[in-house]
Amino acid sequence: MERTLVLIKPDALARGLVGEITTRFERKGLLLVGCKMMRLDAALLAEHYAHHVDKPFYPRIAEFMSGLPVVAQCWEGVDAVRVVREMTGVTNSREAAPGTIRGDLGMSLQCNVVHTSESVDVAESEVARFFTLDELHDYEPPSFSVVYAADERA
Repeated sequence: MERTLVLIKPDALARGLVGEITTRFERKGLLLVGCKMMRLDAALLAEHYAHHVDKPFYPRIAEFMSGLPVVAQCWEGVDAVRVVREMTGVTNSREAAPGTIRGDLGMSLQCNVVHTSESVDVAESEVARFFTLDELHDYEPPSFSVVYAADERA
């Protein structure tokens, strides 16, 4: 099983989309193993967006991402990173396919309702950045027997 990070961004919080976004991942069969609302401070933003810190648009991103809280979630499942990315759609919401979270709920490149980890390696570092081990929970709900075949849960 893989774990991946989802940040429900300030625009989604302001628009009342937290439940809808969460429900989509739950309905897919992913397992929510960590969830918290938090404000992102300058240090955490600089670490998370280290690849953008020196770019001219970074101050705008930092202001947006620190303007309201985010809801940080850790989702678990078989191929969770790929599945979450496909459910989310491309970064520019105007170009995201209908049926994806961004395609259905967003109209912006920046205000695109969610951040998701782009690879398994990135997911591991991002989950560790936003959650302590005590904030992540190992459990298997009875529903997993109808979400995955027994040999897929290994």
